[in-house]
Amino acid sequence: MAWEADFLDSMKHLRSPVMDKIMWFFSFLGDGGWFWIVTAIVLLVLVKTRKIGLEAALSLLITFIITSLIVKNIVDRTRPYEAYDFLESLIGKQKDSSFPSGHAANGFAVAVSIFINNKKLGIPFVCIAAIITFSRLYNVVHYPTDVMAGLAFGLTIPILVHVMVKKLIYDKVVEKKPAKD
Repeated sequence: MAWEADFLDSMKHLRSPVMDKIMWFFSFLGDGGWFWIVTAIVLLVLVKTRKIGLEAALSLLITFIITSLIVKNIVDRTRPYEAYDFLESLIGKQKDSSFPSGHAANGFAVAVSIFINNKKLGIPFVCIAAIITFSRLYNVVHYPTDVMAGLAFGLTIPILVHVMVKKLIYDKVVEKKPAKD
């Protein structure tokens, strides 16, 4: 869609050497999901945040399977810098297709999992996920609709995981606890 290419082209006005480095760094945080994997593992290891870690890990795994293994391969959308001569990736050629943004989906899957369970802890992670998502547009490796779709997956899946974990695990644990007299 031409409007998306025009939008990405208009991002040139935001560029500077400092911003380029900042946006490279945030994009790097989302590469391969490593930051979100480490976050989920740390949350799982710490006793106080184990429930959050479980939901974050499940959300990340399900989101990765749906977006990166299924949807990306079905849609197989060309990256914007490959489709339009006047657009150039600031971080080099990407290995997979464009739709949906895995960085957006995975980042919000973990951030929303944290936020649902602990607002205070979740806010910084939601901010990091938002900056990572923006970096994908800034770096011209995704169309706006790619990141919107990634965001939709990243918001929906952790909510569904939260409901299912509560219903299948935590409500069952509460039912089995003996009542105190």
